[in-house]
Amino acid sequence: MMNYPEFTFSVVSELPDNGVIKCTSPSNIALVKYWGKRPIQLPENASISFTLETCKTITSLAYKRKETPSEDFDFELLFEGKPKPDFKPKIQSFFTRIETYLPFLKEYSFTIETSNTFPHSSGIASSASGMSALAYCLMQLERKINTSITEHELLQKTSFLARLGSGSACRSLEGPITVWGKHDAIGGSSDAFAVKFPHTIHDNFKEFQDTILLVDKGEKQVSSTVGHDLMHGHPFSAKRFEQATNNLSKLKEILGTGDLDAFIEVVESEALTLHAMMMTSLPYFILMKPNTLVVINKVWEYRKATGSKLCFTLDAGANVHLLYPNNEKDKVLSFITSELVAYCENGQYICDKIGLGAKLL
Repeated sequence: MMNYPEFTFSVVSELPDNGVIKCTSPSNIALVKYWGKRPIQLPENASISFTLETCKTITSLAYKRKETPSEDFDFELLFEGKPKPDFKPKIQSFFTRIETYLPFLKEYSFTIETSNTFPHSSGIASSASGMSALAYCLMQLERKINTSITEHELLQKTSFLARLGSGSACRSLEGPITVWGKHDAIGGSSDAFAVKFPHTIHDNFKEFQDTILLVDKGEKQVSSTVGHDLMHGHPFSAKRFEQATNNLSKLKEILGTGDLDAFIEVVESEALTLHAMMMTSLPYFILMKPNTLVVINKVWEYRKATGSKLCFTLDAGANVHLLYPNNEKDKVLSFITSELVAYCENGQYICDKIGLGAKLL
């Protein structure tokens, strides 16, 4: 595992005995997608995302110092009030990866209580909000021990740790727009952590809306982890990474000029390319559902008929994120309720918009 000495520290002050830290961290929706990674949790191409506001994880971390430190991590996990044993291996693996950077982990017994404001494993990035929230809580505990850490250092290290739990989690901590992955056009960008988009954002994008149509709320038949691995040896991977790099350069300019037509072209092309990579890997798989395609075609028809600047994007799942400027909100919501809600499971959709990242409660 690569070492990042800038994120290590020695425990010199007295450790607090016990306490509770509570925070929220949102999901995010990538505009330029990352699909394909190298060890450990480093992206093959840079990605850029809108940070969301409503779709978030609320996490409470209760910590109690052990009488005698043990060789094992000691934690209980409750998801929406109930024990969730199948989440435990992921947390165990996360703690193992980050122990070098948080040397106090084995000194404590933790109770982690977590809940989402949206359905788990439904193509809304629950691992992004969940892992970023946990990393943020742990870093608030570090702050009590490592009192010299600045706010900037804390956010950067939180993003770095969150990435070791879930790649896209590193993009959830700040907003409204973040970039993860080294890219020549983005100053300060890094494969190791995400950075807040450092350039001008045109007013057109300031209050952008994201309405998520829950086309299918079931578990995905192929996990993102498996999907990323299938990019090794993929016949189109090299071209794909190059395309993503070029699209991020384009999007940097678009976000400054406010060109909504150019934004639509990049964002929709990225969404379809992501799914094209899945369909052309070996083994191949499809995460879109029939209703995903119906919704996409309806969006195209609506845009052609009205001149709207509504567009779609997809994550690694069947659900459709509808992105549109705030000044179209009433018209788009009317279109959703009259034309699209029929294609959502149980008529469900979530109204969200771009937000500002993690916060302490």
